[in-house]
Amino acid sequence: MSAVSSLVPARFLTITAHLVIVITIFWSRENNVKACLPLDFTKEQYDNEDRKLVVALAVTLGLFAVEFAGFFSGVSMFNCSQSLLSLAVHCSASVSLSFFVFEKWECWTYWVIFAFCSVLPVLGEILVFIAVFGLKKKPL
Repeated sequence: MSAVSSLVPARFLTITAHLVIVITIFWSRENNVKACLPLDFTKEQYDNEDRKLVVALAVTLGLFAVEFAGFFSGVSMFNCSQSLLSLAVHCSASVSLSFFVFEKWECWTYWVIFAFCSVLPVLGEILVFIAVFGLKKKPL
């Protein structure tokens, strides 16, 4: 198996791992929300932090839709640069978000992980879309 063809399943698996961890955070976000609050918090404070985390997670799922669209359409599936970028950041996100859940990190750390590990690969995906559809370059 060549290096390029082995990037495709590795990229798919890391994106899927990242997606599974984001869905897991949806289910178990209570501890992370409590980590963002003082020891004596009100219901309004809890609801506010919970809403912020839900918005971040929902935007992340939207970015997954963009990335999976580019991947499954074949536009960026065999693009080595995009595959390596995606592989690296989604692997980093999977590890970081695992710590986010198990170590009960504060909510602001999710935004840092989100910026580097969700927004960055989608920007690359959008650039590949522009190159393929706007500039009429080959997807490779």
